[in-house]
Amino acid sequence: MKPYLNEILGTKYPFIQGGMANIATGEFAAAVSNAGGMGLIGAGGMHVEQLEEHIHNCRKLTNNPFGVNIMLMNPEADQMAELVAREKIPFVTTGAGNPGKYISMWKEQNILIAPVMSSTLIAKRLVDAGVDMIIAEGCESGGHVGEMTTMALVPQMVDAVKVPVVAAGGIADGRQLMAAFALGACGVQLGTCLLASEECPIHENYKNAVLKAKDNDTVVTGRIGGTPVRILKNQMAREYIKQEKAGADKMELEKFTLGSLRRAVFDGDVTTGSLMAGQVCGQVKEIRPLAVIFEELYNGAKNTLQTLTEETL
Repeated sequence: MKPYLNEILGTKYPFIQGGMANIATGEFAAAVSNAGGMGLIGAGGMHVEQLEEHIHNCRKLTNNPFGVNIMLMNPEADQMAELVAREKIPFVTTGAGNPGKYISMWKEQNILIAPVMSSTLIAKRLVDAGVDMIIAEGCESGGHVGEMTTMALVPQMVDAVKVPVVAAGGIADGRQLMAAFALGACGVQLGTCLLASEECPIHENYKNAVLKAKDNDTVVTGRIGGTPVRILKNQMAREYIKQEKAGADKMELEKFTLGSLRRAVFDGDVTTGSLMAGQVCGQVKEIRPLAVIFEELYNGAKNTLQTLTEETL
């Protein structure tokens, strides 16, 4: 029987917190780890000195394992990769690129490596290069997305690679967690449902926007330009898509997104800010402690399994 994610990572629950840029601080990662998940510091939007500070802050706040997410398009990705190795961070996830050149360095420090992937072809190459698991992220997720849904991607990824697969995108309650296990995943990565946690550092306006969102209140910007990002619908999103369809070039479109995530996270700008959130936003109805979110998610999956078993019998 394949091990579950919590057995691999040494956590209470089989949950990884997404490495959300400007949101996944050292303090938030520590809170997630203390609540029983694998907290991640999101290095996207940071300089290497800031990442080092967040790592040290996280270590002061938790004795449990935590990890770092590196967006490989970051111009300081090389220095960040070296910092992760030097600090002997037990777990690292990567996005927006190929982490192949860092694998041997991380392996020397016994660091578990889990790239976020939306393609089985690239995932197989990285497994051959030595990564320990794959995070298969469907397009239901918030932020940067691919084309395949979680339901379609996860089982194909499970069949394609010989390492554990973590499901990401579209998971906010026990039914979806149970479905991820049924598809062959060893655990899940969570993002949107954690935005409404008491510990999440985003502005209250951002949290309230997530709580008010309904099932069809997200949209993907940047599809035409090849940089798709799922966010909540607002004035910025509508204007971006309007200009994109009108043929605006990347420089023109940049003015809509430059600093927009920071405006949403820190200033609570829900009009021109980039409110990254996944399609499960319509399921997120209240602000709760992380420990409660995790417990209900996990128990919900067990209850779903029990109900299915009883109905089958």
